[in-house]
Amino acid sequence: MAQTQDTQTPNAPAVQIIAQYVKDLSFEAPGLPAMLLGMTTPPAITVDIDVKVNKTDQDGVFTVELTIKANATAGEDKKTLFICELVYGGLVAMNVPKEHLEPMLLVEIPHLLFPYARAIISNITRDAGLPPLQVNPIDFAALYRQRSAQNQQEKAN
Repeated sequence: MAQTQDTQTPNAPAVQIIAQYVKDLSFEAPGLPAMLLGMTTPPAITVDIDVKVNKTDQDGVFTVELTIKANATAGEDKKTLFICELVYGGLVAMNVPKEHLEPMLLVEIPHLLFPYARAIISNITRDAGLPPLQVNPIDFAALYRQRSAQNQQEKAN
């Protein structure tokens, strides 16, 4: 039986997620449990997502952080049912061509981290006694294109 060896050369493109972590997690439910008794309509839920990238002191190592903020209000007076904020990060080592670095950090890595952040949001809302909040999948490529267009417009002004 022949043994196979890793034929990857030292300079070949590579991406490695070194670690994933919860940097910040906040959950507040000021209207519970009283609001649950009087709710007759589903709450209005807003979700905002942001991606931040920082270079570390080590060459080719970056932090990628997803910030997810979810707010739910209920009733005609829009009382707050819950506020959830999560900063979920990944420590990433990358050896990719320079022209691919930004899209990898702002599209591909968030795409890999998102399911874990989504599960945390779902679990914390469920653990609060609410139906689990399932954050819809995010098109990080569209978010990247939108951010790039904004940056180009700001540079033009």
